[in-house]
Amino acid sequence: MLYTKLIGLMLFQEAAVGFDMLSMWRAMGFAAKAVVVILFVMSAWSIGVMIDRYLAYSAARKQSRTFAPLVAGALREGKMDEAVRVAERHKKSHLAKVVTAGLQEFQAHQASSEISGEEIESSKRALDRASAIVHAELKRGLSGLATIGATAPFVGLFGTVVGIINAFKGISQAQGTGLAAVAGGISEALVATAIGLFVAVPAVWAYNYFTNHVEAFDVEMDNSASELVDYFIKRSGAKGRK
Repeated sequence: MLYTKLIGLMLFQEAAVGFDMLSMWRAMGFAAKAVVVILFVMSAWSIGVMIDRYLAYSAARKQSRTFAPLVAGALREGKMDEAVRVAERHKKSHLAKVVTAGLQEFQAHQASSEISGEEIESSKRALDRASAIVHAELKRGLSGLATIGATAPFVGLFGTVVGIINAFKGISQAQGTGLAAVAGGISEALVATAIGLFVAVPAVWAYNYFTNHVEAFDVEMDNSASELVDYFIKRSGAKGRK
């Protein structure tokens, strides 16, 4: 019994390796280090996108809340120029970008005595184009988050495979099966797997979170565009009766 414990202690001491980050980095081979660097670059890029999208969405939400009642009041009073000026003061608002396009297109036909259905359709197409452009702006960077969330575990898996290969190589070179022969390779494998998951999970969470925000913004833009088209129709009808 004592002999078995002594053998186990000797193997443990033989396999003793530093498991702090610096020691594991030094123990890694070139391929494993390349995998870790790639994963950290992916992580840094995804964090940058998360911060950028969070700030952009927060500003859009905040400015839209102040823009909506102001532009609604200006339109109720028939002050389209004032509505355009209000929109220009809220350039980060997704609603303001869409409404501005529709108002400017509608104003281009104000010189005529009557506004035809084709001109209303022209304003509607301007609203649709603006909505598509704003939607693309809101989604900027999200496809990259999705890609990182989907591929980071596989990049980590590649590092895991490399680490296992190095573990078997250590067994072959040491001509033994002691822990020291495989500790370095296994640490490479576990570190690569852990970092891959660490990069992927936040990216997937952030992608789903921001996608929900974009969908909500799309609904708001569609509603605003529809209400503005209704306003154009009522205004053209009132102008035709004069």
